[in-house]
Amino acid sequence: MAFASPDSDAVIIATRHDTHAALALKSLEAGKHVFVEKPLCLTLDELDRIERAWRARGSVAPLLMVGFNRRFAPHTLRLKSLLESTRQPATFVMTVNAGAIPPEHWTQDPRLGGGRLVGEACHFVDLLRHLAGSRIVSHAATSLPGNMRDTFTLQLAFENGSIGTIHYFANGSKQFPKERLEVFVGGRIVQLDNFRKFQVFGWPGVRNERLWRQDKGQTACAAAFLHAIAHGCPSPIPFEEIIEVSRVTLELAARVGSE
Repeated sequence: MAFASPDSDAVIIATRHDTHAALALKSLEAGKHVFVEKPLCLTLDELDRIERAWRARGSVAPLLMVGFNRRFAPHTLRLKSLLESTRQPATFVMTVNAGAIPPEHWTQDPRLGGGRLVGEACHFVDLLRHLAGSRIVSHAATSLPGNMRDTFTLQLAFENGSIGTIHYFANGSKQFPKERLEVFVGGRIVQLDNFRKFQVFGWPGVRNERLWRQDKGQTACAAAFLHAIAHGCPSPIPFEEIIEVSRVTLELAARVGSE
């Protein structure tokens, strides 16, 4: 087993969502670096156990990484640099044309997949947290009625004054792009269209850009994890941010589920 083998430094978890927490805990207890494909876990109790297990390792705590790849996308890196140059609060509008998934699909089952908010919308909570560069201080959620609750809007407020809205919709058309981010800051606007097109409004000297193919940062995310292990670097995503984003996502899912 990879958990006990002295020849393995890290464990990659890409199994069904309901197994992530137990496998991550086993990896941490074995002192292995661990990469968990999102989500990290499905319940707040699981999250608390993971956090305690990591902190119990103290100064020799292994790397814990979640596959929040969009923060590693080339257009995200460019946008992050522009936002850091403004030093002003920003407004984020993330629209995800997610499309419908049958209700019997395992990802829709709260016990197996956690539902689409926990299983996929966590990506966008993390993306806005990363771009804001500030702790989430409040959050709210509302959804369309129905058994799946997979069409919803999330609101985030950040400690630095930035605010963000995530529209995650399962009731749209496939003819429309899947992911679009608009950022308003200091009289300027940046639009990321499906991680291919980068367009600016009111940014002197900044050019628009279009990639030949979509790049959501998957390769760069995995490479950053491996580089950190090989060179003894800190985790590419700070542990505190992983816990924060996971906790906020789970709390938002509980709100949507209770409506």
